[in-house]
Amino acid sequence: MVDLLKVKPLDKPLMEEIGMTWHTDDDGSDYISDELVQLREAEAEAYYTAANTLYDMYVEAGQYAIDHRLYYELGIPSNLVGLIENSWERDDWHLYGRFDLAGGLDGAPIKLLEFNADTPTGLFETSIIQWAILKANGMEESRQFNNIQDMLKENFRRLVTGEDEDADFGSSYASQKLLFSSARNLPEDERTVRYLQSVAHDAGFYTDFCFMDEAGFDQEAGVFNRDQQLADFWFKLYPWEDIASEELELCRMLEKIATRGSTRFLNPAYTLLFQSKGMLKILYDLYPDSPYLLQTDFKPLPGVRQVEKKMFGREGANTAILDAHGNRIASTDGPYAHYKSVYQAFAELPKDAAGNHYQAGVFYIWEACGLGFRRGGVILDNMSKFAGHLISQGRLK
Repeated sequence: MVDLLKVKPLDKPLMEEIGMTWHTDDDGSDYISDELVQLREAEAEAYYTAANTLYDMYVEAGQYAIDHRLYYELGIPSNLVGLIENSWERDDWHLYGRFDLAGGLDGAPIKLLEFNADTPTGLFETSIIQWAILKANGMEESRQFNNIQDMLKENFRRLVTGEDEDADFGSSYASQKLLFSSARNLPEDERTVRYLQSVAHDAGFYTDFCFMDEAGFDQEAGVFNRDQQLADFWFKLYPWEDIASEELELCRMLEKIATRGSTRFLNPAYTLLFQSKGMLKILYDLYPDSPYLLQTDFKPLPGVRQVEKKMFGREGANTAILDAHGNRIASTDGPYAHYKSVYQAFAELPKDAAGNHYQAGVFYIWEACGLGFRRGGVILDNMSKFAGHLISQGRLK
């Protein structure tokens, strides 16, 4: 049973003042829960260890997928293969991602559900909002597993220094230009991108923001802002698979920039390998004895309760729960039906006294550094809520 602590919610005018305008869902209900998930320090440590271990496994599986050219099996569009291999070979920097995990509370084992490696949501809520809830309720910030902002700042610096923590940033560091972009009319995406921009600015970089349709592209040079200034790095909160299918000319241009120009992309194209839920099958093949993995295949699993997911489905859309005989118990509609399916053994999510289900989300930024929870039904969709957390005994070390 999930242990909850009722808290005073943040005022909506305050949330809007700090840029969070998506605090109310379409049905009028609050998106941010007024209850915190309480967990022990040992449970927080277990989430930390799980995410770090899983990331190392993903890196090994990514190399395996490239070596064996498993792009079709993973649903990777053919026009992204060059970008993926180029970014992998060059070891371009993965800025951040989010692991979705079942279990981890009240003795339940932690199980990987998927890895949102390319365009993960919930960053602003996990980093800022749940921290603000603690402050508003007079609680110590050390009682959360939440070091996202500091880790983001350090990871931005690693764009220049790499893994050398003692490197002198110097003038080359300060002169790097980072351009941040999101699509228009998506306030949650824009707030997330502007938050990332502010962290990069605090880290000492020259930064700018423009919408996707305002950016300029030159195959011999790179990506430009509205003032025709060339960017050393371009962060775009726009899925790689959507660029491949909906922006064909842009995809071709970016592949040429990757080999001829000077702009590097964040997150890099190889994160689409991690984003593909087909990687869950590759991981299970490579690490069948891992305590964190669920049996997964590209065809239905015989005789077990399971979840059918789409390769690049998001927010629980086009998801179905099947019983051991293959009958649908629950399902959702959505825009991802055209993607191939994967089948993953069912993992029970922790529940509270009211029957709400909780899924842990652990952000990975060089290492695991932030925890938040999604709360909702047996299939967590875009109407699920965000719940912060409180560590009952001390701080995660």
